[in-house]
Amino acid sequence: MKILLLGKNGLLGREIEHAFANKGHDEFFALNHADLDITNRDALFLTLKDLNPDHVINAAAFTFVDECEIKKEFVMNVNGKSNGHLAEICSELGCHLTYFSTDYVFDGTKDGEYTEDDEPSPINVYGASKLLGEQLIQQKTDKFYIVRTSWLFGMHGRNFVTTMLDLAKKGEPIKVVDDQIGKPTYSHDLAGAVFDMIHDTVPPSGIYHLVNEHKTSWYHFAKKIFDATNSNNVNLVRVSSDSLDRAAPRPQNSALANTKLPKLRTHQEALNDYLHHLNII
Repeated sequence: MKILLLGKNGLLGREIEHAFANKGHDEFFALNHADLDITNRDALFLTLKDLNPDHVINAAAFTFVDECEIKKEFVMNVNGKSNGHLAEICSELGCHLTYFSTDYVFDGTKDGEYTEDDEPSPINVYGASKLLGEQLIQQKTDKFYIVRTSWLFGMHGRNFVTTMLDLAKKGEPIKVVDDQIGKPTYSHDLAGAVFDMIHDTVPPSGIYHLVNEHKTSWYHFAKKIFDATNSNNVNLVRVSSDSLDRAAPRPQNSALANTKLPKLRTHQEALNDYLHHLNII
């Protein structure tokens, strides 16, 4: 199978490249923004026509949630409209498309976990841009996987875990919200699951949730990080979302239920594995 990855330099993109390279089953191509501007439809078409992939994996996105609020037009283009163009081209060339979406397509008002069939209703620009990408893909191709995930952490970029560990070194109080619930997800596990999805499981086109299991709050996730690293002297302060001055509102409950695919391990197991690879535990 010939695979084309877009967004190879991101936290998830680099993990996907490693997952596919380590398996060695595919003819694999990986591009970053310098290689290809995904908002340029003509460049997209020429690149895909030249490479002629069987499957395109788009891990390219603008993910800075608060910045999205002041860069709305740019973000809707990168995360939304460009995926409509990509889906059109994939449909024309006969290749499959995998697109990564987010728990932030939901408004956070549901009591339980969100399933793949729940109606999206984003409350911030980032979520709206990702939902636009979902909608355009479903309109323009019938060969797609929309993979929603959440709270990514991993080896190849700054994330909540590394931020907490860096803040702990400063010895100052660390304020973390306890009223946002979700499922932290290890990019290594997600990338492996996507490989299995494409090669082994091969489900029908549709929307899928892939997250590490067991929901938690950001506060309790931070506590697990410090407990695992024996950081006993950290002053972790529980706060509400309203107490933080952030441009973008966040859903209070964005926990995703994976009802269609093999479930991933717990986020605690994944966190321990990640910290081990960082040589911290």
